[in-house]
Amino acid sequence: MAAHNTLGKAGEDAAVAYLEQNGYEICDRNWRKNHLELDIVAQKDGELIVVEVKTRSNTDYKEPQEAVDWKKIRRIVIAADAYVKHFCIDAPIRFDIITAVGDKEHLKIEHIEDAFYPPMF
Repeated sequence: MAAHNTLGKAGEDAAVAYLEQNGYEICDRNWRKNHLELDIVAQKDGELIVVEVKTRSNTDYKEPQEAVDWKKIRRIVIAADAYVKHFCIDAPIRFDIITAVGDKEHLKIEHIEDAFYPPMF
């Protein structure tokens, strides 16, 4: 596995551990339908939380959350809609971003709740 893939997996594992430690129930990881994907889907307090995880070794170039542009947001929202329909979920949805910065043994986690709202299509 390439170095960036192992770092990405470590970041996602750290994000899941963080969420579980903070009372979130993980419903799915890397959920896919056709070309759509959601990194983490969790539940807490009756809310469905869709989490996009961005992992970087450093922030020299830009902050990890800056990689979640309008195109990425659109794809996440479409995937979340497919997820909700597939599992017939009737709950409020929140979109979060978790950033993980560092090396795979020492990642600094930042959780951005309500990171974005679904755009109107």
